[in-house]
Parts: sequence; C-alpha cells; structure tokens
Amino acid sequence: MLDATTRSGGTATASPRATTDLTAAVPAAAPALVTATGPAARCARVLLSPWARLSLLVVLLAAAASLVLAFQPQRLLTDGWPAHLGGTAAVVAYAVAYGVCTVAFVPRPLLNLAAGALFGTQLGLVAALGGTVLGAGLAFCLGRALGQDALRPLLRGRWLKAADHQLSRHGFRSMLAARLFPGVPFAASNYCAAVSRMRLLPFLLATALGSIPNTAAYVVAGARASTPTSPAFLIALACIAVPGLAGAAVAWRKRHRLRGR
Repeated sequence: MLDATTRSGGTATASPRATTDLTAAVPAAAPALVTATGPAARCARVLLSPWARLSLLVVLLAAAASLVLAFQPQRLLTDGWPAHLGGTAAVVAYAVAYGVCTVAFVPRPLLNLAAGALFGTQLGLVAALGGTVLGAGLAFCLGRALGQDALRPLLRGRWLKAADHQLSRHGFRSMLAARLFPGVPFAASNYCAAVSRMRLLPFLLATALGSIPNTAAYVVAGARASTPTSPAFLIALACIAVPGLAGAAVAWRKRHRLRGR
C-alpha cells in the first residue's frame, strides 16, 4: 500500500486519497471568503467614489452654514463678548469661529469689522489673520480630499483650464495676487486652489501675506467705528475703497478687451 510506512526507511508516504481531499478543500473555502468580503468591498468603493465624496462635501458645507445661521454670530456686536472669555482665549476662540464662518461662506469683511470692534486694532488683526489662514486651510483640505477627483474632469472650458493651469504652475504668486485683488471671492479662490494641483504650504503662505493689507484696513475701520471722523478711520476707508475701485476699473478694462477679440 502507498499510504503505509515503508519498512526499509520508515518514511511515511501521503496517500493519493488524502492529497485529493486536501486540494479539494481549498477551493471550497475560497468562494465563501469572496462572498463575505465582496459586498463590503463594493460598499467601500461606492462610499469612496469621487461623487460620493463631493456629496459629503456639500453636506458638510450646508451643515456649517446652518450652524452659523443658528448661532447668529452678529449678536456678538450687540451683546458683547462672553465675560468668561478674555485675553488670549478670546482671540483664539474668535479665530476658530472666524475660520468656520469663512468655510460656510460668511463674508470676510463683516468678520474683519467685528474683530476690530471686539478686540481693537492689534488683537483684532491677530484674530482676523489667524481665522483667515485657518478658514482657507480648512476649505483647501476639504476641497482637495472630497472634491478634487470629481471636479477636475469638469475643467473643460477655456477659462477654467486657464485658471487651473495658472494655479498649478504658478500657485504662490497667483494666490498672492488673488488675495491682494479685492474683487476675488475668498471662498471661491479657496476651492479653486483645492481643485488645482497647487500645494498646501504655498497656498497658506500666499494667503497669510496677501490678506494683510485688506484685513488690516477693515479691522482698523471696525476698531475706530465709534469715531468716524478720526484720521485712522478715514485712512482705513480709503484703503478699502481705492483698491476696490482700482479692481473694478481693471476688470472693466479687461472685459472690453476680451469683447474686442
């Protein structure tokens, strides 16, 4: 018999029947494994698909906007800052709230004016700039993680391709110009940069540097709003109005040039 131990060497030889049974048992377990992991894998692919992540981004932005509307942050200007928060804690809390509000598309000029009215010029500028960088970073990371894969295939128009090329190839100087230019919406530029190939560090650095002039003007105006005839308030208004008028003139001129082509 083949399955008996040889008398000469004492070496055991496996039986053909046992080998057949062993090989037949392996394929029998494989379908059960595939059946157990198949639905989970398909569910994971659906949940991690580009359009599912984009839908999650829309839900998160809608939730943030709802929270802002429910909280009514404009009451801080009428009721004042909570008494138990003061100094550094108040500045940090306002910067965090500022960042969340900008992600929820709250206009930055209102937040900058409120920072100046609540904290004065110096601390207000620190809180507003901190919130600006934080909000830009949050929007960039959310857009990059949840929206880039779904939106990049839609960049087919000439203007969209040109903006994507500019941000991808010359990210720092393009974003610096966008922050200095008063007519570019803050939230829109954040998500456009997230969809492009721009890196996070140049984006944050350009945001911090480019936002200083405009943010400082609004903070000073908010801090001196009680004395509208003071030189500081008038200079702040001029710093707000002149770049805005210059930006509108440049946009109008470019518009006529494009029509002429």
